[in-house]
Amino acid sequence: MITINDLKVDIYADGADRNAMAAAAKNPLVKGFTTNPTLTRKAGVTDYAAFGQELAQAFPAYPISFEVIADDLPEMDRQARLIASWGKNVFVKLPVMTTKRESVVPLLAPLAAAGVQCNVTALFTLDQVRAVSAALGNAVPSFISVFAGRLADAGIDPLPIMRESVAIMRGADKQKLIWASPREVLNAVQAHDVGCHVITMTNDLIAKLPTLGKDPVQFSWETVKMFHDDAQGAGFKL
Repeated sequence: MITINDLKVDIYADGADRNAMAAAAKNPLVKGFTTNPTLTRKAGVTDYAAFGQELAQAFPAYPISFEVIADDLPEMDRQARLIASWGKNVFVKLPVMTTKRESVVPLLAPLAAAGVQCNVTALFTLDQVRAVSAALGNAVPSFISVFAGRLADAGIDPLPIMRESVAIMRGADKQKLIWASPREVLNAVQAHDVGCHVITMTNDLIAKLPTLGKDPVQFSWETVKMFHDDAQGAGFKL
């Protein structure tokens, strides 16, 4: 069985709560951060630019991703360059397409040439990975974020897609593949096995990582004991 110390995939904490991110930064397992507009809204953020600049400065040693909020290519390009100015550790999240299904690929090469570190997100297909990887090239560090967890939710085995994505990106040393939207700790092991570079995890999932490698019989006993202790603590009688 694999343990935490065996993992060769970087853990990035996924969230937008400032206090939770500060706590995650103290965890040696966490190597970076990712956010998105949905998480940021849930965190109660009202000033998006101020929030992003504050976090970029608060965690300068960590790669951190902030997403554009535009839905047309020219404005995405403008916002990407603005967000990139928030810090050298900042990666700009660009959705793979607009809500009108217009591909973001034409923006990628010019942005990379300008030194913008991109995190292209919400990819679900190998065709998307091929197009995005080719456009990003190897000029600056970049991420390609494939939503393996949501593929699994659709009944699609993400492993062949993630494995092939690693192969597609091979040779572009500055590109890293992200296993996004994981649902369980096992996904970290799967990401490790296929050679994925990064997995994003919520704090709840990160907290479960110490169970990696636990003896199944010991785990069984602990579960039985939990049920027994809870029954006793509740004062249940039959």
